[in-house]
Amino acid sequence: MVKITIASGTVHKVPADLKEALTSSHNIHSAWNSLTPLARNEWICWVISVKKQETRKKHIERIREDLAKGKRRPCYWQGCPHR
Repeated sequence: MVKITIASGTVHKVPADLKEALTSSHNIHSAWNSLTPLARNEWICWVISVKKQETRKKHIERIREDLAKGKRRPCYWQGCPHR
């Protein structure tokens, strides 16, 4: 059995539900591990900061979609240099 390593953020560890989503695809896994620790931390914070489980699931799915598209940060602000 091959052990899959998921890089964490600077402050936060990757929660189990996010880790499951990140390891579901080799491309998503590679994209995640290619992010800087600060970028990974922003994604993790974006997931764990919501109150509803339903919203958390949507955020996790969006991470998968955005990483597949090459997006590196979870910014919404139109002027954000990470968009």
